[in-house]
Amino acid sequence: MSRFLLIKALFGSLLRVLFRPRVDGADHIPRTGPVILAGNHLTFIDSVILPMVAGRQVFFIGKDEYVTSKGVKGRLMAWFFTGVGMIPVDRDGGRGGVAALMTGRRVLDEGKVFGIYPEGTRSPDGRLYRGRTGIARLALMTGAPVVPFAMIGTDEVQPGGRGLPRFGRSHRISVRFGEPLDFSRYEGMDRDRYVLRAVTDEVMSDVMRLSGQEYVDMYATKAKAA
Repeated sequence: MSRFLLIKALFGSLLRVLFRPRVDGADHIPRTGPVILAGNHLTFIDSVILPMVAGRQVFFIGKDEYVTSKGVKGRLMAWFFTGVGMIPVDRDGGRGGVAALMTGRRVLDEGKVFGIYPEGTRSPDGRLYRGRTGIARLALMTGAPVVPFAMIGTDEVQPGGRGLPRFGRSHRISVRFGEPLDFSRYEGMDRDRYVLRAVTDEVMSDVMRLSGQEYVDMYATKAKAA
C-alpha cells in the first residue's frame, strides 16, 4: 500500500467521524488524465481535507517550511504532507510564482491531478476574492480541464487557520465539486492577458456559485495588507 493510500485510510476514517463531511459532485473529477482542481481557501485544513475527499490523489503546492521543521513534530508533518501530495516550494522569493506554475505544469504533464487556490492565499474574512491568472495560464498551457470546488464550513471548524480544529455536532464541513470547465477554445492564447483574466473570472464565478460566498473584486493579499 502506498503512503497516500495508508494516510487516506487512516485519516479519511478519522475525518468522517470528527467532521461528517458532506461531499457533492466528486464524480465530476475525471477518473484519468490531467485535471486542475481550483477552489476557495478559507483555512489551513482545506489542504488536509481536499486530498481525503477527492477520488484521486491531489498534488498541490505548499510552503517548504512544512517539511523542513525540526524535531518529531516536523518529521511527522513532512511525512504527512508529502504523503498526501504536497510539493514544497519556496514561494517567498521573487521566482516563487514561476516555480509554482512550472511545478503544476509538470504534475499535469504526468497526467495527474493538481489542486490550486486561485486567490493565492487564505481569505481574511470568509469572502471570495479575485483570482490570480496563474490558474488560467496553467489550464491553457496544458489543456487540462478545470474542476471548480468549494470548501464550506472549514473556517468555522478552524477559525483563523491556526490552532487545533474544533469538534462537535455543530461544526460540519461540506465540499462541493462543479462540472469540468473546458478552455480549449483559447488554445495558444496563454499570454493574452485579457483571455487569462476572462478564464480566471469564469473559474471564480463557478467557485462563488458553489460556495455561496460574497465576491470581492480585490486580491486577498491587498485586503490583508489593508
